[in-house]
Amino acid sequence: MAEASRILLVEDDVLIGMMLADMFDALGLPEPAQATTNDEALAIIAAESIGGALIDINLGDEKGWPVADALAARDIPFAFTSGGGDMIPPAHAHRRLVTKPFRLTDIEAAIAEFGA
Repeated sequence: MAEASRILLVEDDVLIGMMLADMFDALGLPEPAQATTNDEALAIIAAESIGGALIDINLGDEKGWPVADALAARDIPFAFTSGGGDMIPPAHAHRRLVTKPFRLTDIEAAIAEFGA
């Protein structure tokens, strides 16, 4: 097992995922685990110790709700990311929403809430 839990990034846009990984580096954080689909993210959650997650609401033709539900069931903190205009289900309405374009300070604040 890793010394520290990693943050999971669930983002279907490869360039945005790379930009977020660069932000983690700029913040001095470990390289995040990355997934582009719900299935990939769920596999990572099952296999690794995850300390928190940033979940893009829109993953191609699907929504990130299954990942949110899986993390909530494991009591793992997370925040949503979105380009805007998305309705978060009532069960997750209390979660932070970070909107694109991302600012380093917004990402830092979301991750700080994870206690990572």
